[in-house]
Amino acid sequence: MIMNGNMIKRISLYVLGLFVMTVGIAFSFRSDLGSSPVSSIPYSMMHVWAIEVGFATILFHIALVILQFLILRKNFKAKILLQVVAGVLFGYFTTLAVYLVSFVPKPPGLIGDFIFLGISIVVLAFGIFLYLPPHIVQLAGEGVMQAIAITYDLPFPKVKVGFDAAMVIISVVMCWIFIGNPLASVGIGTIVAAFLVGTVLEYIVKGFKKITGREVDLKQM
Repeated sequence: MIMNGNMIKRISLYVLGLFVMTVGIAFSFRSDLGSSPVSSIPYSMMHVWAIEVGFATILFHIALVILQFLILRKNFKAKILLQVVAGVLFGYFTTLAVYLVSFVPKPPGLIGDFIFLGISIVVLAFGIFLYLPPHIVQLAGEGVMQAIAITYDLPFPKVKVGFDAAMVIISVVMCWIFIGNPLASVGIGTIVAAFLVGTVLEYIVKGFKKITGREVDLKQM
């Protein structure tokens, strides 16, 4: 199958968006103020089982696809399995981003922590802005949220809040039970990111519309 120019552009934006998101996640790791909610469980897995965070991300995405199968059952569609491919790509990008960001000089003290947290929030929001509009394959986390919303007839925004909260709680419990430090992977930065990433994304979308006059569709696929 020969892809036309529009499809190539969509795929390019999608892949770029995934990579930019992982750069934002890498900055959240470097901030030492807690990982973003979306990466809190893989980050906890890294602390608990001493595995590389990119590999932990891949395992986490596979687990989320299995969870979708359990939730959707007969409504589970084969195309959802493509989320495993997206998760593998996201995991490798996470490993690369953590490596690259490790070379970025960080200002000392708490000021440096919050600067890196701010960078993380902005970069993560911009990555989402690039990744969602092409509507290629959603990441497994969003897939689970959508599966819950559809199966139990719940509004997606409420499901997202509950899902993010559940990931943070699971991360805290994991680190508390296995290493005795409940805050090894979450912190004030996790809470700040949970509230501000969406807000920053909204400003990016509005700014894009103001500059180009074009609407951006960020709805779930």
